[in-house]
Amino acid sequence: MKFDLAFFESLPKAELHCHLDGSLRVKTILDLAKKNDVKLPHDSEKALTDYLQVGDDCQSLEDYLKAFNVTNKVLQTEAALERCAYELIEDASKENVWHLEIRFSPVLHTIEGLSLRQVIEAVIKGKEKAEADFFITVGIIVCGIRSMTPEVSFQLAELAVDYKDKGVVAYDLAGPEENYPAKDHKEAFYHIINNNINTTVHAGEAYGAESIHQAIHFTRANRIGHGTRLFEDQDLLEYVLNHRITLEMCVNCNVQTQCVASLEDHPVKSYLDKGLRVTLNTDNRLISNTSLSKEFLTVHETFGLNKSEIHTLINNSFKAAFIGYKKRKVLLAKVAARLAELGL
Repeated sequence: MKFDLAFFESLPKAELHCHLDGSLRVKTILDLAKKNDVKLPHDSEKALTDYLQVGDDCQSLEDYLKAFNVTNKVLQTEAALERCAYELIEDASKENVWHLEIRFSPVLHTIEGLSLRQVIEAVIKGKEKAEADFFITVGIIVCGIRSMTPEVSFQLAELAVDYKDKGVVAYDLAGPEENYPAKDHKEAFYHIINNNINTTVHAGEAYGAESIHQAIHFTRANRIGHGTRLFEDQDLLEYVLNHRITLEMCVNCNVQTQCVASLEDHPVKSYLDKGLRVTLNTDNRLISNTSLSKEFLTVHETFGLNKSEIHTLINNSFKAAFIGYKKRKVLLAKVAARLAELGL
C-alpha cells in the first residue's frame, strides 16, 4: 500500500474547519471582479495566485489574513456567494470529502448593501445545489469575529439561531486572539447554547492555552479550532482528553502563520499519541495552497503515520461532525465499509 496523494484522495474524509472566503478559485475571483467592477492587486491568474497564497515569507497570522481583504471584495453579491459556496463543495467532493463544514462571517459580506439574511440564504442556496449534484453533506458554521463588538457577535448568533435546521449547524468565534478574549462575546454564546446549537471556537493558535481555557469554560466550545498550543497547560490537556473535545487541526496553515516553527515541531502527532480527538483540516484551501488530502499527506510524510492512525484520524472527523446522531451512525457505517474495501 503506497501512501501517496492519490491514496489519500481515494479515502472517504470529513472536513470540519474550512473558511469559505479563504477557499475561492483564483479564476472565479478574476471573473467576479470583472463582472462587478472590483479592483484587484493583480489581473493575471499567476500573479494573483502568487499574491494570495502564502509562502515561507509569511510572518504571522495577521500577515496571513491580508488575503481576505481581496477575497471578500468579490463576495458582496448573492450570486457570488452562491457560486463560491457551490464551487468549494465541488472541489471538496472531487477529493472524496463526504462531509464538509463551511464557516464564514456573514457580516463581512454586507459592505455593498446585502442583509445578513440575504448573505446566509445565498450560501445555503449554493450548498443545497451542490448537495444535489455531488455525494456530500454540508453544514454551515456562522462565525463571530473577536475584534468586532459583542453586539455584532450577538446579531450573528441570532442569525445562526434563525437558520438552525435550515443549513446552519454551529456558531464559531474567529479572528485575532491576542487582546480579543472569547469571554467578551459570552452573551452571544449564551444565546447559542440556550438554543441548543453547536459551538466551535478558534483558540490556541496565535495565543496560548489560556485562550483554549476561555473557549471551553466561558463559551462552552464543543470543538476547538486549531488548539495547537494546548500542550502549554497539561491539566487542561487532560480535561480536553477526558471530555473528548475535538481539535480541528490545520497543520500547513499553522506553519505558515508561524504558530509553530516547522512541520516537525507541530504537536499533531503527540496529541494523536495521547488519544486526543485530533482531526485534520485545510483552514483555507486557496491561501494555504492545500487540500484535505494534502494535509493527510503532509502529516504522513512528516510523522510516518501507520494505517491505524490514518483510520483514527478519519473516524475522528466523522465522529466530531455536527451531524445528528442517526445520520452520523449511518455515515460511519458507510465510511467503515469503504475503508475496508481500500484495505484500511
